[in-house]
Amino acid sequence: MLLNKNLIISILLTLIALTPLTINATTLKVGDKAPNFNLQATTGDYYQLSDYKGKQAVVIAWYPMANTSGCTIECKSITEQGHLIREFNVSYVMASVDPIDDNRDFAEKTGADFPMLSDPSKEAAKAYDVLNFFKVANRVTFYIDKTGTIVKIDEDINPETAAEDMARSLQQLGIEKI
Repeated sequence: MLLNKNLIISILLTLIALTPLTINATTLKVGDKAPNFNLQATTGDYYQLSDYKGKQAVVIAWYPMANTSGCTIECKSITEQGHLIREFNVSYVMASVDPIDDNRDFAEKTGADFPMLSDPSKEAAKAYDVLNFFKVANRVTFYIDKTGTIVKIDEDINPETAAEDMARSLQQLGIEKI
């Protein structure tokens, strides 16, 4: 009897972990001003959205946790196919609520050639409304134009084709090529 109870509890916990807890990961909408952030990158530099206003579009890809399967696949896609994104006048980053040392390790292991931002205080993640029940970020990508306005929110990320999908979205949004 105890074995069956433990099995049922284990199955229920697995189902809960695999089920999205909200229909939409964020309450932000296309047309909203993107919340500013000031986050440390794996390079040691700090990135602030307001620094790009009037200069470049920005793509910020939130991911749940460094060194996990889906996040590793997404990061490698963006690293290996990043040339497709670099065709556009855009700055692109990945961000999580992981501590900076975890993201540095992750960036090194995946060969990331772009900034990976850390938000251990979760302030930016809360502003973007991407935190889930487990207090990690949902996998959501925000496309922000030069004026600081959100022009697309992608909540249906395929980690394997993340770079190609970003480039396609940038093209569809009319972001200028360089």
